[in-house]
Amino acid sequence: MPTWYDWEDGRALLNMEDSRLRLRYMRRDPRVALTILGGGEDGWYRHVSLLGQIVSIEDDEDFVDIDRLARRYTGEPFRTRDRKRVSAWFEPGRWHRWG
Repeated sequence: MPTWYDWEDGRALLNMEDSRLRLRYMRRDPRVALTILGGGEDGWYRHVSLLGQIVSIEDDEDFVDIDRLARRYTGEPFRTRDRKRVSAWFEPGRWHRWG
């Protein structure tokens, strides 16, 4: 599933609506993978995959984290303010790359 992320101190910040199925999966089993695709015409053939676990899941009550991600990707605060948001911190343990 495509997702916005931000990198800080060796961890990735993720954020999602609290109703998302992937959040339920993360709570049940914190092992996850994050694949970052390269850009340009060969984007699908250049990537890095991080494998690790979710080390923290917290409510994003004031939309601080989703605004941080939205500003990174769009330059604007996140528009949808009527749904509960949750932040998860992902800590990779290993990785591999292609291309």
